[in-house]
Amino acid sequence: MAQQITPFSIGAPGFYGLNTQDAPVGIDPAFSLEATNCVIDKYGRIGSRKGWTKATTTNADLGTATVDTLSELVTNDGTRYLIAAGNNFLFLFASGTLTKLTYGGGGVAPTITASNWQSAMLNGVLVLFQIGHDPLIFEPSVSTTTYRRLSERVGYTGTVLLANTAVSAYGRIWCASTTADKNTVQWCDTIAPGAWTAGSSGTLNLLGVWPQGGDEIISLAAHNNFLVIFGRKQTLLYSGADDPTTMVLSDSLSNVGCIARKSVQNTGEDVIFLSDSGVRSLMRTIQEKSAPLRTVSKNIQTDLSDYIAQETVDNIRSAYSPAEAFYLLTMPASSTTLCFDTKQPLQDGAARVTVWNGMQPKSFLYAKSRDLYMGMAGYVGAYSGYVDDATSYRMSYYTTWVDFGDAARESIFKRIIFTLVGATNQTFVIKWGTDFTPSIGYALSTLSGIGSPAVYGEAEFGIAEFNANLATNVVSVNPGGRGKVIQIGFEAQIVGYQISIQKIDIYTKEGRL
Repeated sequence: MAQQITPFSIGAPGFYGLNTQDAPVGIDPAFSLEATNCVIDKYGRIGSRKGWTKATTTNADLGTATVDTLSELVTNDGTRYLIAAGNNFLFLFASGTLTKLTYGGGGVAPTITASNWQSAMLNGVLVLFQIGHDPLIFEPSVSTTTYRRLSERVGYTGTVLLANTAVSAYGRIWCASTTADKNTVQWCDTIAPGAWTAGSSGTLNLLGVWPQGGDEIISLAAHNNFLVIFGRKQTLLYSGADDPTTMVLSDSLSNVGCIARKSVQNTGEDVIFLSDSGVRSLMRTIQEKSAPLRTVSKNIQTDLSDYIAQETVDNIRSAYSPAEAFYLLTMPASSTTLCFDTKQPLQDGAARVTVWNGMQPKSFLYAKSRDLYMGMAGYVGAYSGYVDDATSYRMSYYTTWVDFGDAARESIFKRIIFTLVGATNQTFVIKWGTDFTPSIGYALSTLSGIGSPAVYGEAEFGIAEFNANLATNVVSVNPGGRGKVIQIGFEAQIVGYQISIQKIDIYTKEGRL
């Protein structure tokens, strides 16, 4: 008697993102073992990321150097200015052009030996901090073509730290970490970026405060009236930071710190940062001190540790885009960017994560215009379209190893059906492997354009279904072979059109024990 064909469906494949931490079989098939150049789209499907396009023309002073810092100043009348730094210069980024800012102060121009600035804006002034450098200011009310030392601003008082990290919060600028002193936080007077003595300005020394002895300040953040001071191994939270004269140490995390100053991003509801134990959520870490391994990056922890081991941590950059609902962490040495979906955490608090390669951003800025900008070699780029500077990039997705409920019995694989959304005349490859031997078979096909049905063997394309103005293609292949477990992969060159995977259906017959 003929064996009955049994269907097995994976709805919303890859919806849980990557999981390279657990055993590759027996985990939920909603995870993936590979998700490269992918995002979790707004419909909960795994799909292709956007690419980047040049937002600026070439600039002789920048040359082929990378844009290492991007900052935005919003003045009191709402005017926005974008400032870029690269090749030891500062540039105004406007109307698709980078224009070098010249020194407009008195005397000898400051010596700039790197472009790894961190910025803070207050009362119409953008202040740029970098260890070992005089803090610099861009003040459009004085000049839109020059920069000066902060110490050259009219009304400057006191001595500002030559700090490496800074944040603007609660009506003042806070800064910390110099070459000689990594335990003092300094803040200016209220709404006075040049007043570093008298008024409500002040300093806080942490030498006797760290709960486990000495540490060094790496980064600063502000959240819910707290000043968050990240050490390398410990974190301090001071409450009542709107009034520094009465703020007090409210909480501390004795085993969790921050290792990369530009990994810190405030999402409005949380603060995300990179620690020795992975990407962490500050709010969840505070709530669950007894569970130090419950991290945002839990499902790729070993991979992340390997990436970090290759890096100079001060070169690590991050971005948070509420428009795209993701947190990006880029590691230049490995040319890898991790994309953490922030729409909804998994049950254990981890984020859905995918990996990007191909593009190599050296800095980020999420602007008030809702554009996500990237510092690239020789240009400022915009996260837009579905090519990387007019070049295609490879999207790949592979399922976990899927069994069918009986580990002792083989299954005979009769058919695999992909339901795909998007693309026009897009070439792609379906791959499959059995019993932990990946990619033993493949089928090369082309998705149809909208209204252009096509047929490849037994595969049918161009089915007249649409989702958000994108065509739905149903693709069927006969893989053949048998095994106790199967892995299915999908790869495509992204050339101008997005692709998302709606569903995978697997049809099997029962095989031998």
